[in-house]
Amino acid sequence: MSEITSNSVVTLRYTIADSKGNMIDGGKEPFQYLHGGYGAIFLPVEAALTGKAIGGSVRVKLQPEEAFGEYDPELVDMVPVEALPQPLTVGMQLEGRVSEDSGAGPAYATVTDIADGKAVLDANHPLAGMALIFSCTVQDLRAATAEELAGAQSRLG
Repeated sequence: MSEITSNSVVTLRYTIADSKGNMIDGGKEPFQYLHGGYGAIFLPVEAALTGKAIGGSVRVKLQPEEAFGEYDPELVDMVPVEALPQPLTVGMQLEGRVSEDSGAGPAYATVTDIADGKAVLDANHPLAGMALIFSCTVQDLRAATAEELAGAQSRLG
């Protein structure tokens, strides 16, 4: 396989920075994904990588809606401290369910403040509302196995 096409398994060396160039993720470990709209990588990055070969590089600026979404103030809530696991600290991530019958997986919230017996829980992704710069180089490339394709298709529903 000489270039990235649908159903390619792609291994990338990458970095993610904010719009001012401040490093957010230095990509210490390579990132591997199945190319072809399976939702494992940001769509604009996937589109830019189509047709690239090993050694090919791309740099894509992602707007918030193309990355982790816009910041949603509706996802911020104040909860009595005694209703939460102890000891409770700012920065702690808590896991819960959106609703038992929704079929959705677990939801996560970050404790952003504690004051006057209440904790502020923010369920936005930590990078929500941020424009990002995703830079990567193709490190490896191969055709997906039948098992990899079946697994990806089952995750899509």
